Amino acid sequence: MINADHTKPIYIQISEWLENEIIGGRFKNDEKVFSQYQLADMFNINPATAAKGLNILADEQILYKKRGLGMFVARGAKEKIIAKRKNETLKGLIHELVLEAERLQVSEQELIDMIKNVQAERRSGEQ
Repeated sequence: MINADHTKPIYIQISEWLENEIIGGRFKNDEKVFSQYQLADMFNINPATAAKGLNILADEQILYKKRGLGMFVARGAKEKIIAKRKNETLKGLIHELVLEAERLQVSEQELIDMIKNVQAERRSGEQ
């Protein structure tokens, strides 16, 4: 959830948490999300911090405002989040992974096998 000791600012953690909720199906297209005050109560944070997290998603057109009613999930938000995370987060992680593998002299095939093993372990753990 939200970690005040984390290196990421809390408002970023709020926006990422809401993205996870959308990806996970907790909020669907055109459905109202938590208000800044609800988020502030849930995570024991300042409402302005919660608002900043919501506004990030509004700026990215993942959420939209209905005046006097609150924030709602934009159509196609889940797909936007997935595309954004693939293009930004996953590529960054893969870049770091490949650099570390090179430093450790792990071959491409070894790295691929390691990834496949982790995927297999995750699948067997889900059953």
